[in-house]
Amino acid sequence: MTTKATGPFTVKMTPIAWSESTTDHDLARFLLEKELHGDLEATSTGQMLTAGTVEKGSAGYVAIEKVTGTLHGRKGSFILQHSATMNRGNPTLSITVVPDSGTGELTGLAGDMNILRDEGKHAYEFHYTLSSIQ
Repeated sequence: MTTKATGPFTVKMTPIAWSESTTDHDLARFLLEKELHGDLEATSTGQMLTAGTVEKGSAGYVAIEKVTGTLHGRKGSFILQHSATMNRGNPTLSITVVPDSGTGELTGLAGDMNILRDEGKHAYEFHYTLSSIQ
């Protein structure tokens, strides 16, 4: 059975410098720090790689973040993998739980997350299953 979790979150993105040998300004790296609230009360840390293009509205990013806290009252952590592309203004986004990354009471967690943005504010919608492996 799939369960839905929702709530707001804040994110802090801190730029990370590339090595001195990299001079490509279309590429960027960021440290991610999030605070998630609602059904998922947690913090997360991770890293993001981004790429822009000369075509306005086209770009991409990948990210990995570790989420630690409680999901509907169950304590533990898990890892999310992001992959996003913007093709001339048309976005695609995939955020999935890395298989077997759940710990504690979140062992056996699987699922997908969507990010919702409205007037500069962020929210998540997380559809997940939790197997009986515990």
